[in-house]
Amino acid sequence: MKIALIGFGAMAQYVVDQLAGSQTDIAAVIVPENQIVPRRGEFGTQFNFVTEAADAGEGIDLFVDCAGHGALLQHGVKILRAGHDLLTVSIGALADAALLQELDRAAEEGGGSIRLVSGAIGALDALRAGRIGTLQAVRYIGRKPPQGWVGSPAEAVLDLGALTGAAQVHFRGSAREAALQYPKNANVAAAVALAGIGFDDTQVELLADPGISRNIHEIEAEGDFGSFRFSIEGNPLPLNPRTSSLAAMSVIASINQYAERMKF
Repeated sequence: MKIALIGFGAMAQYVVDQLAGSQTDIAAVIVPENQIVPRRGEFGTQFNFVTEAADAGEGIDLFVDCAGHGALLQHGVKILRAGHDLLTVSIGALADAALLQELDRAAEEGGGSIRLVSGAIGALDALRAGRIGTLQAVRYIGRKPPQGWVGSPAEAVLDLGALTGAAQVHFRGSAREAALQYPKNANVAAAVALAGIGFDDTQVELLADPGISRNIHEIEAEGDFGSFRFSIEGNPLPLNPRTSSLAAMSVIASINQYAERMKF
């Protein structure tokens, strides 16, 4: 199988390491123009660094977006319209209804598909099954240490550097509001919304918690099926403490599943 990576940050480099020696060939890596020269200087001819999906070469089976919302916006429509399949971690970007519609239209026109990585959360299969009946309520609670919210709108609500004691809520609202206001922090909220009852009906709470050292993600759901509560404590990637190890692992799992004849 031939894939092209979008981005070459910590997550993409984890993907490269995990696929080394496998039957998956990384045919190209798409990066911004200002990264071409330094990347080629660092890696030589080991990777084919390009700036556009159209330059990735022939026979690409799957494009894999590891670069964030901006990259999906820049490359997603062109990839889908050209008939390719696209795997993305940038689920929060789909809170933009216009972008979601444009991607869907491009996939229909080109015959490709957009595949969403589960990322740093689990239990999405249970949510998808639960919506076959009626889901009355879905709630996502995201907890991070205060430093995990640096650079986000939480800084305007809380003094993150001085926070002690109990966890403090800095956002309450819908998954759509969370994804649009916290583009670097709310991919999990968006994944929960898309798997369940949608961006506007999924309720979200985001907390800064000085008593924890890991990111904690929780889902609570009620419906015809009954109810469930799921919680996971995630370790970060060693190369980037802002990136979840499980999110990076889920990219590999999705790539492997794409190539498998038996799909779970």
